[in-house]
Amino acid sequence: MARQKRSSKVLGKAERRLAAIKSISSSLDLGNGRTVETYEQAIELGRRRLEFYNTTLSAADAAATAVTEFEKSLSELSEDMLLAVAAKFGKDSPEYEMAGGVRRSERKRPTRKAKQ
Repeated sequence: MARQKRSSKVLGKAERRLAAIKSISSSLDLGNGRTVETYEQAIELGRRRLEFYNTTLSAADAAATAVTEFEKSLSELSEDMLLAVAAKFGKDSPEYEMAGGVRRSERKRPTRKAKQ
């Protein structure tokens, strides 16, 4: 399942506020380094960071999908390997047990409970 991408209410609010401030003056300077230009730069930095975050999530999703697909194919290969050992040596052989199988003679059989 893909991870939820993120949006920012704060970034949207800042963009709307910037548009409103620009309607006052596109070169407004409020002192202490608070200018329209620095505000625009801060908003752009926020956009880039949010984009990087969402891109990184997409890359992580792709990597997780690749691992899941690999695990499925490896599981199938493991099963095929055990079946090949069983076909070559038999399901009751020590080789089958060494390969990870349970020997047929060592399987637990279900016991039925007697009626009372």
